Amino acid sequence: MKFKTLLMLAALVLFLALPQLITVKYYLHLCILALIWVIMAQGQNLIQGYTGYVSIVQAGFMGIGAYSSALMGSHFGLPVGMTIILAPLVTAVFALVAGYPSLRVKGHYFAIVTLAFNMVIFIVLLNFTHLTNGEAGISGIHKPGYGRGAMIDFYDRQVYYYFVLAIAVLMTTLAAVIVRSRIGQILLAIRQNEDLVASVGVAAWRYKLFAFVISAMFAGLAGALYAHYQSFINPEIFGVAQSMDAILAVIIGGSGTLTGPVIGAFFVVFLPEYLRFADSFRLILYGLILVLATIFMPRGIVGLARDLGTRFGGRK
Repeated sequence: MKFKTLLMLAALVLFLALPQLITVKYYLHLCILALIWVIMAQGQNLIQGYTGYVSIVQAGFMGIGAYSSALMGSHFGLPVGMTIILAPLVTAVFALVAGYPSLRVKGHYFAIVTLAFNMVIFIVLLNFTHLTNGEAGISGIHKPGYGRGAMIDFYDRQVYYYFVLAIAVLMTTLAAVIVRSRIGQILLAIRQNEDLVASVGVAAWRYKLFAFVISAMFAGLAGALYAHYQSFINPEIFGVAQSMDAILAVIIGGSGTLTGPVIGAFFVVFLPEYLRFADSFRLILYGLILVLATIFMPRGIVGLARDLGTRFGGRK
């Protein structure tokens, strides 16, 4: 336990020092995107890694959070900080509507239903032009602290990096609290044997719905942070492909672990960028690497590290 604590502190120190170590501003931009994806992946991990239900609607919920935050600011004149707080709550309402019928089915059927919801959200964002502006998207979205009297300049990438880092740490801590609580133990039990959980009188559907809604709130928060960071959004980033990336971030990092989504989020953000040297074959190489990682690292990078640690520790 002490070793894990020291490792987590070392990782936190590294993240705090990262902006000072990065000399290319574009890499700092990627780090900010990766931290936003950490929040999204932690939510995906709650429903996928701990509850055992693969949801393919995470990017759709991210889109709801992004558009709701942007529209509340532009149409109602609400402060950016308030819209970022309200965005996960708006997303939770949609998740309740989508989750109640979706969680009546299991396995692949649940994945297909959530996939359909993601497609519906994408189509609405694309075609509801008088509200979302369609494919042209929404531009000029303000960052937190907008105005002449702002105390902190969130337009500075380093400042926004630390802002997102603080929220990512907070949401990872929240995920840890949920996982280690009685609710988290029931979610793990549902993943292992849902019928057995139901047989002892536990209303499994309530806990599944809780995990689904909380995961959607994580995605809505990530969407709001993304919208105010980029100052522009359109439906392209909230499609099924991005939901698949959230699933892959959990699988590659380590499903059912707290550190796995952190590693996986940086992996899915940085790997496509490093494959740009082979632009014609970039997607093929990306897909091949993901397939090989899934086959040879079924427990993800965290699981592989644990196995290696156990093996060498046993030999020692």
